[in-house]
Amino acid sequence: MSDIPPGRRRQMEIYVPGVGGAKPRVPVDPVKLEQRAAMAMSAAAEGYIIGGAGSELTVRANRAAFDRVQLAPRVLRDVAVRDLSVMLFGRRHQAPLLLAPVGVLEMVHRDADLAVARAARAEGIGMVLSNQASVEMERCASALGDTPRWFQLYWSSDDEFVRSVVGRAERAGCEAIVVTVDTTLLGWRARDLDLASLPFLRGQGLAQYLSDPVFRAKIPASPPDTGLRPKGLGVIGALVSLLRKGRAHGLTIGQMRAAVAHFVATYSRPDLTWADIARLREMTRLPILVKGIRHADDARLAREHGVDGIVVSNHGGRQVDGEAGTLDVLPGIVAAAGEMPVLLDSGVRSGADVAKALALGARAVLIGRPYVYGLAIAGEAGVREVIRNIVAEFDLTLALCGVTKASELNRDALLPPP
Repeated sequence: MSDIPPGRRRQMEIYVPGVGGAKPRVPVDPVKLEQRAAMAMSAAAEGYIIGGAGSELTVRANRAAFDRVQLAPRVLRDVAVRDLSVMLFGRRHQAPLLLAPVGVLEMVHRDADLAVARAARAEGIGMVLSNQASVEMERCASALGDTPRWFQLYWSSDDEFVRSVVGRAERAGCEAIVVTVDTTLLGWRARDLDLASLPFLRGQGLAQYLSDPVFRAKIPASPPDTGLRPKGLGVIGALVSLLRKGRAHGLTIGQMRAAVAHFVATYSRPDLTWADIARLREMTRLPILVKGIRHADDARLAREHGVDGIVVSNHGGRQVDGEAGTLDVLPGIVAAAGEMPVLLDSGVRSGADVAKALALGARAVLIGRPYVYGLAIAGEAGVREVIRNIVAEFDLTLALCGVTKASELNRDALLPPP
């Protein structure tokens, strides 16, 4: 069925086995997908992955923004042949989506980022490797083969470490550096706080750090005394987690405790400014995207500072409670960005959402929570199903709107706002 367009092909993959009573292992409906994934996750994983900042107003705003935009299909156009591909930084992507960086995937599935990388390769979809991954970038790069990969950078307060991970990303075949600028401080995440759960303190999501020679060389001999002492039975689970992580990286449990403390001390950079972009340019030959732009003036500043691309993102509603949905701010940012490519994430749940984002000016989108839900339900196979479903729906939506090329989607495919 390789010559059959992805929409029709995916329908047949589901309907034909359905004659014998088989149903999809991973729900197609986005709401049911999240519900099923929540059932497969621990309380801590559910809080971390599904939760947002504060009262989760921004999480809901992201979805409401997509709900308000309406497609305007045209008919009796020859749409028998479709081209879903888009060009991004000299590479043709077979569909206008990449897998967004999501940290601490070990909370969801034991194979974590490796399962995602294998799924991305199998489906030919690019992946943005997470700075807070559970598997180091080199192993994921090997699993990806020739599949496009970018690297997400959280700018640590240790520039030497930043330079090290950027260099590793280049050697691992990453084709862009995506600097996440909306998380210079951790947002007020009510679900995590109510559970008193921060996975990094258990050594989770630190694979890029624990595998980095610069970071390892700076691990102190012993963790600093903060005056805080964890109590209760949970301490045993935390120590077991640290022990396992230590064994995987050749560190004792004492060294792991010190490594976690060093990470906490150097993780955030609240003093990060536009001037740092110039310093990053000195560290890498790769295109630089700034992820976390939500204001047109910041898009203009990005252009002035020589940024190569923008990702309009509010971190899936996980950072600031009560801000606008990303689709609402997208048009103004696209206008301010000029010729610079603009991508979008936060709130994207379906192929129809992808079409709306492209019609409003995004060059491509990043998919986050949906593929993590697939991972929680069925590992690598679950991620593949989610990718196929989103690409299939996008393919069918494109055709049914009377458009044959993803790159040609524009406001003509939308009803004008009331």
